Amino acid sequence: MLRKNSGFTLVELLIVVAIIGILAAIAIPQFAAYRAKAYCSAVKSDLANMAIGQEAFFTDNNSYTSAAALIAAGTITASTGVAVTADNAVGTTDGFTVSMQHTNCLQGSAGATNGTFQWDSTKGGLQP
Repeated sequence: MLRKNSGFTLVELLIVVAIIGILAAIAIPQFAAYRAKAYCSAVKSDLANMAIGQEAFFTDNNSYTSAAALIAAGTITASTGVAVTADNAVGTTDGFTVSMQHTNCLQGSAGATNGTFQWDSTKGGLQP
């Protein structure tokens, strides 16, 4: 009586493992790039929220305040990993500039590569 062999050969299994390795080698760097873009988007979103908070404060007080004061008051909540790096809004009435940074973001405003973006209300908002 003949037995019917079932299953996969070693060569077939090695081919499948090689294909999965190739797909992983393509997918993992793309995933890392998407994560970096998400960190940069978090900084940009926080800057836009900061601008809205500054304009709301200006409406009530006829001057701008510091970004730290808005965060401390709970008006603005920064995303995890996003920090204010520069702020010159205290007491001004003609506009404000705020810079924020995320350590995992690899781009930034004006060619910066350290993840720092700048919002300048006198120049129209987020700086390229």
